[in-house]
Amino acid sequence: MRQVIHIVRKDEMDRERKYLLELDLDYFLATLHDAMSRNDVAEIEGVKHKLRDITNEIQELSV
Repeated sequence: MRQVIHIVRKDEMDRERKYLLELDLDYFLATLHDAMSRNDVAEIEGVKHKLRDITNEIQELSV
């Protein structure tokens, strides 16, 4: 029974983590848009790197 509870809790935590990552993704996409509007190359590169990290983590949770 403990194993079932552990699996259910892990699944719930993974779903919550994925939801929070998707919120972060939306935020950083908006940030990227703003940086592109201002032609801020340094911020664009930083945000693109963060977006890659978030996307990779979402993909890992989806597997």
